[in-house]
Amino acid sequence: MQPVLSIQQISKSYGPIRALESVSFDVPEGSVFGILGPNGSGKTTLLGIVLDVLVANGGSYKWFDGMPADAARRQIGALLETPNFYHYLTAIENLEITAAIKGRGHDDKLRVLELTGLLQRKDSKFLTYSLGMKQRLAIAAALLGNPRILVLDEPTNGLDPAGIAEIRELIIKLSNEGITIIMASHLLDEVEKVCTHVAILKRGNLLVTGHVDDVLRSEDQVEVKADDLKALQQLLTSMHGIKKIQQGNNVLLLSCDASVQPAHINEYCMRGGITLTHLLLRKKSLESKFIELTN
Repeated sequence: MQPVLSIQQISKSYGPIRALESVSFDVPEGSVFGILGPNGSGKTTLLGIVLDVLVANGGSYKWFDGMPADAARRQIGALLETPNFYHYLTAIENLEITAAIKGRGHDDKLRVLELTGLLQRKDSKFLTYSLGMKQRLAIAAALLGNPRILVLDEPTNGLDPAGIAEIRELIIKLSNEGITIIMASHLLDEVEKVCTHVAILKRGNLLVTGHVDDVLRSEDQVEVKADDLKALQQLLTSMHGIKKIQQGNNVLLLSCDASVQPAHINEYCMRGGITLTHLLLRKKSLESKFIELTN
């Protein structure tokens, strides 16, 4: 997939505070790209820079392999903060005002309302909307003019579980429509459920980037035990595919390559003259993997 956005060595400081430190990654076309990190990691600053809201102190970026900035901006819809909709106007009236401000999308209002599941409530006043519906209307406003890219900053922030589910479903739907989505979030669960690719930031530094399955792949551990734990540990240090052995609570914890299965460990120990009295595959959560990366 061709990158729709290429970021090279972006840095940003606010006085003595380094908000971003030489961040580089590519966003593939057609992806749902999550910029993940704790609050204060530089996610919103980075989005502000690539949307020309903020100016970087160093580095560069390019949209669509170097398309001129004015042309690129017409291909991008963005939601960096909740728009100031008028509470006593209807959804369609609020979108008309947004389209007038943007200078495009006047004939697009019904399409974006249908896309975001709000067409039947187009004549309802904004104040009657739930939190999830309000956020969907904000995304509808960002979709005016049929952009190729949608940029969202913490799109589920402040929503209840029902609202979060609505926005997740909408993001998946928009991705299936062929829109590339770039979203910042501090929620691992959100990124895991909707994103195809991810970049993880911590205090302005890029820790890792790539496909979600590769970056957040959980590393399972195997618990083993034998009558002679010391002899077992000595034997397993020579087994191919075991990357790490830890001792805990009278068992050994093995971190293994994906190719090593519990049955292989049992067979190896049997050949080495040791009978295992305990063998258990312990699944490691994605949450613990994320905590490892960010801590």
